[in-house]
Amino acid sequence: MKHNTPRILSTKKLLPNQRALLLHAGFRLIEADFIKIEYRNTDLSHVLDHIIFTSKNAVKSVLQHKNSAGLKDKPCFCVGKKTARLLEQNGFKVITQKDYAKELAAEILRDYAHSGFTFFCGNLRKDDLPEALSEHHVRFNEIEAYTTLMTPRKITSPLDGILFFSPSGVESYLTENSITDEVCLCIGTTTARSLEGVAKNIVIARAPEVESVIAGTAKYFEKI
Repeated sequence: MKHNTPRILSTKKLLPNQRALLLHAGFRLIEADFIKIEYRNTDLSHVLDHIIFTSKNAVKSVLQHKNSAGLKDKPCFCVGKKTARLLEQNGFKVITQKDYAKELAAEILRDYAHSGFTFFCGNLRKDDLPEALSEHHVRFNEIEAYTTLMTPRKITSPLDGILFFSPSGVESYLTENSITDEVCLCIGTTTARSLEGVAKNIVIARAPEVESVIAGTAKYFEKI
């Protein structure tokens, strides 16, 4: 290890309580937003009977729409506990929540294949879910609710670990930086896959949540 106190980069700015977890555990922390989210003024006139959300960003975009209240009677299917929580806090009915889009697609195909879905997504959304629905002839449409923009920057400080929260964050980081022997701590398998062939040491959080990434970081460095 390069330092007695590990230096960690978070590729997004953390909430105060999340930051405190790392600082209290004795880490030196650098934070920078490597992506920027812009919400779009979406057209809600063609939303089908069921709604899919795979991120909080999509939910936040829909919530800012003046007609979003008209969607609250539509059953929601989502990826992520925090996505589900945000929907429920705003009066939406969540039918099912899964950790990954592939798991959500499997449940839809098993139990709801004859229903119609609107998928609120971002411009960099992965193909797993829409491809699965298309292949099994499930009726759905997509509404692009937000845009992910790369905001790369050069990091000159030596690092022991890097926290990654999305494939787009990985892509943005690698635009200006390289990875040598730093451990890469990832929020999920999709993010980890984007580092294959680039990073030698990849750790995946036990659950796809920021707090789980932080817990995994502490556990990893305890062993060194």
